[in-house]
Amino acid sequence: MNSELKRQIGIRTATAFVVGGVIGVGIFLTPAGMAKSLGSPMWLLIVWLTMGVTALCGALCYGELSARYPEAGGGYVYLREAYGPAVAFMYGWMAFLVMDPGLTAVLAVGLATYAGHVVNLSPLGTKSVAIASIVMVALVNIRGVRLGAWFVRGLLFLKIGLLAFIFLWAVGFQLGDWSNFSPFAARRAGSPPLIDALAGGFVGAFFSFAGWWDLGKLAGEVRDPKRVLPRALGFGVVALTIIYILTSFVFIYLVPMDQVSSGETFAAQAGEVLFGRAGGVVFSLGVVVAVFGCLAAVVMSAPRVYFAMARDGLFIRSVASLHPRYETPAIAIALQAVLASILVMVGSFNEIMSYFVFVVIVFIALTVIALFKLRRSGAGNDGYLTPGYPVTPAIFLALLLVMLVLLFGDKPKQALLGVAVVSLGLPVYLFLFRDKRLVEKEGQP
Repeated sequence: MNSELKRQIGIRTATAFVVGGVIGVGIFLTPAGMAKSLGSPMWLLIVWLTMGVTALCGALCYGELSARYPEAGGGYVYLREAYGPAVAFMYGWMAFLVMDPGLTAVLAVGLATYAGHVVNLSPLGTKSVAIASIVMVALVNIRGVRLGAWFVRGLLFLKIGLLAFIFLWAVGFQLGDWSNFSPFAARRAGSPPLIDALAGGFVGAFFSFAGWWDLGKLAGEVRDPKRVLPRALGFGVVALTIIYILTSFVFIYLVPMDQVSSGETFAAQAGEVLFGRAGGVVFSLGVVVAVFGCLAAVVMSAPRVYFAMARDGLFIRSVASLHPRYETPAIAIALQAVLASILVMVGSFNEIMSYFVFVVIVFIALTVIALFKLRRSGAGNDGYLTPGYPVTPAIFLALLLVMLVLLFGDKPKQALLGVAVVSLGLPVYLFLFRDKRLVEKEGQP
């Protein structure tokens, strides 16, 4: 059974994956809530810059981890090497059953919903478009890594092109008002307390950056991974920071903050200023392209975790096989697409997804902590070392701790239920896979 992935991804595709996989609908919605609650362009800029610097610290840490273990699976591999197969299995258990198909379904339905703003769709039509989008992206990725990479790069080009066009159109034709930035530092009357506003702003900014860490899942297909992966992660996070700052700038330039009521109305108001009544359609098309790019990235990266688990004997063995012609993990990709399509048909998965956000951040924190453990043990290859270690990972871990406190304080029952469901993966591992894995290891030469 062939299970060796070909290294076909270069620096451009890897960087495009980071940027394209992160920028989604949030870029049109998040700046509104942040601007309204922070009540000051200066504080909005501070939040974006702080989150950008902190995310860069995390990216540099993941860069070292991916350079040490340049194989398919990303966080699953780092957790396996640092804590053993049981912890890694629980991460994969959560990813396969909930997070990956759930996120895929959320993105596909979001794409179809915004497409419905352009072409009227019935509820059945919305689900059909969502499932068709999942199937199409899955087939592209089964067809080949090069085709999937081209798809991600093409969608990113459209996404960045649209955002650049909005920025240049607004500033070039002076469609906004510079007085919207005044006062720049002082907070507007009626703004919530600064501490509360900053807490909400950092949560929004964190989720706007979420997903850059998934590049490591494709490490087994990246050329010269010890050089490309750290650079792509760093370049990608820097690019995201610049894009978010410029997008927030143009939205405030177009719409006064005191007129903002919600993210949807903010985008609609900005679109109307730019393009008149057609603005809503233009922005809906922009959201469709942005979300399609995220969907392509998720479907491209997530199945590599199940593929890696199967190679380790922690999943159905056939999932570790590659397509005989296209040399892609076709079964793993198809499994994710099928589960996501079922969730689309069933519906009501947004609430389910929210139960596992807390646990995802816990796993990210464990992954960065693994860097300390692996450094002490001398495991892996030290071809690339995190600049500023140990301060760099400490900064990122501090952010994750703040996020965990905020999320647990807001919805403790959801957080605890998510932890409980993930913990159920441990008995599954012990009863179904532990002995099997030991037998396979004993049988190896």
